[in-house]
Amino acid sequence: MNILLVLDDSNYKADMPIVQKTGARGVILRDGKIAVQKGKAGDCKILGGGMEGEESAADSLYREVLEEAGLYIIKDKVKELGTIVERRRDLYKQGVLYCCNTTYYLCEIEERTTTPNLTPSEIAKGYELTWLTPEEVIHNNQAFLHQPWIKRDTMFVEMLPNILKE
Repeated sequence: MNILLVLDDSNYKADMPIVQKTGARGVILRDGKIAVQKGKAGDCKILGGGMEGEESAADSLYREVLEEAGLYIIKDKVKELGTIVERRRDLYKQGVLYCCNTTYYLCEIEERTTTPNLTPSEIAKGYELTWLTPEEVIHNNQAFLHQPWIKRDTMFVEMLPNILKE
């Protein structure tokens, strides 16, 4: 695992029970722009999400991008870029340490698309597939950096030019 960054809020106790999550995010580039889910408030997140059950990272990535954006990833053209590790007090369960390893993958997509299958939460937030430059993503997310997932994805986008050079 290539660790790109550790985001540790240090707002927890070492003896707290741990919730461990694993996520996969697809970096899809076209004409200098990144495919993101953009909410009606203006926040942007990289396509992807958490693994379910015994799902592999590749299967999770494929499923999440298809659900969120209606895009089909070409599975044999996926390249791992690196992982961001998060540790913080859980936002939803009191007294629990949240640990998440989110791995970002450079993806190519097929020409065909389908209708996204958004969750009720994504629909309520007005999320839709949008293509933005890295600078636009960073700018749009400045007002939302208090949300850990937006902070994580924004920091990844800031690192992306150097990651792609490697």
